[in-house]
Amino acid sequence: MSSINILERDNNHIAVEFIDTPRQYVNALRRLSLSQVPTFAVDDVVILENSSVMHDEAIAHRLGLIPLRTDLERFVMPHLCDCKSTLGCSKCKVLLVLDAESQDKTKVITSADLVSEDDVVRPVNSEIPIVALAPGQKIKFEAYARLGTGKSHAKWQPTSVAVVKDGKGEDDSILVIESNGALTPEEIVLEAAKILGSKIKELDGAIQSLSLPNV
Repeated sequence: MSSINILERDNNHIAVEFIDTPRQYVNALRRLSLSQVPTFAVDDVVILENSSVMHDEAIAHRLGLIPLRTDLERFVMPHLCDCKSTLGCSKCKVLLVLDAESQDKTKVITSADLVSEDDVVRPVNSEIPIVALAPGQKIKFEAYARLGTGKSHAKWQPTSVAVVKDGKGEDDSILVIESNGALTPEEIVLEAAKILGSKIKELDGAIQSLSLPNV
């Protein structure tokens, strides 16, 4: 009889043992964790002022790689939102702003300087460097974060590690997930399971709708 046990768990890591479960199902959870579990990431940046030595494009790239804490209960993917707008709305977009300058000595601007309009969707770490400003330099921009999946771009991957290892028995496997902080490890596994269940249900519906040829 199939069963599931949590072997290890901390803030960013989980190891789940699947007993008497076909390995392909466990591997499907691993693949979905990497490619189809949505998270927030900066997807569009409007630079209002930049007198630093770093180009606008490089700053935008760095912002996209900052993991953002994600709330999947209150937000939806842009293409599923009722607003049907490329600009987005409060259901599918979060604005983060930064306005900083250096006075008399070099100042390193970090993710702590990003101000989010949402209490939850914010950088998971406050010490990620964005740009260094020399005395007299300034940076000001608006960054728009949206939900996306790793299938579209690696910046939307919620995991830093997702592997399947052999268990004790022939049909036993261990799924190891390490989160980048955007979602908890449990949230990643549960969301991947939800997506897998939805896909199986869709496949079953498609099979049931097939009409067999008359013989």
